[in-house]
Amino acid sequence: MLKLEKRPQPSRVFAYLTPVLAVIATMFAGGLLFAALGKNPVEAIRTIFWDPLFGDFAAYYRPQLLVKGGPLILIAIGLSLGFRAGIWNIGAEGQYIVGALCGAAVALAFYPLEAWYIFPLMVLAGALGGLVWGMIPALLKVKFGTNEILVSLMLVYVAENLLAAMALGRMKNPEGRGFPGSRNLKEYPSAFNDEVFVGTGMHWGVLTAFLAVIFAYVLLSRHMLGFSIRLSGEAPRAARFSGVNPARIVLFCLGISGLMAGLAGMFEVSGPSGQISIDFNVGYGFTAIIVAFLGRLHPVGILLAGLLMALTYIGGEIAQGNLGLPSAAIQLFQGMLLFFLLAVDMLTNYRISLVKREAT
Repeated sequence: MLKLEKRPQPSRVFAYLTPVLAVIATMFAGGLLFAALGKNPVEAIRTIFWDPLFGDFAAYYRPQLLVKGGPLILIAIGLSLGFRAGIWNIGAEGQYIVGALCGAAVALAFYPLEAWYIFPLMVLAGALGGLVWGMIPALLKVKFGTNEILVSLMLVYVAENLLAAMALGRMKNPEGRGFPGSRNLKEYPSAFNDEVFVGTGMHWGVLTAFLAVIFAYVLLSRHMLGFSIRLSGEAPRAARFSGVNPARIVLFCLGISGLMAGLAGMFEVSGPSGQISIDFNVGYGFTAIIVAFLGRLHPVGILLAGLLMALTYIGGEIAQGNLGLPSAAIQLFQGMLLFFLLAVDMLTNYRISLVKREAT
């Protein structure tokens, strides 16, 4: 009979192997899923993981890794700080939407003026919008003890309705012939988040994501606030005895995660997406949770995990077009990654032992 036994100390080996084993298990289970749908599992896995990097059109798809990975990394870095402190922000999708709305509102307010300061103002507005939306669950938790998971999640639905109202109302393109959605910011040079290096896919949002990785690494490894964050998550009682202010940690973690999600939304609406529309949000805020845990809540790990998740996005789109796989199957495949990650992660703290069944 198999039995789970708690390890005296967490296994460092499994701590590092967990993401690798989770990816392998996802590929195997995904192959079974694709086979059940009547597709060649080997071809499907190759299309998702190989073709975007080394296929016939890899030169086109490789820059898309940064385009897709940038917002995932940026949001996941913010979420990871809270997760390390035991603060669970599940509403990054809403903060992403509000950041995009605030950034686009600035651009549309100045349209058609051409000025260098418009884009910086959009960046500030997007960051502030995400920050304010993230501070709502933070303040409610600090003042009234509410559950930040429920509040942040419910605010996602509020943000989605606000997005629909703006796309159909105040931000609707007056020259759009009745179609919902704002003006296309790609046609507004002062508000367009163009590539910094042509042909690489690296726009200002991607650069900000890389800076966020550096910021988080320095904060967690070199700064007293980072130590307080880690201590709050690993030993809450010890954190209180050492003088760590729980309210300060809650406000900082939820605020910074909202700010980064808002920035991700602003960079997306001013670049790859280009406009406010009803279906603007594509789930980056929720997918970033997978990225954060796949990267073991470590900044460098999140960077690699974000690129891997971007690969599944791009490969999934190729598989839908070339193999006729339904989009729901690709979403399920991505969800499997979190499932197996959590399942395998159990082996970090527990070992499986064989116990003889006692005779009756």
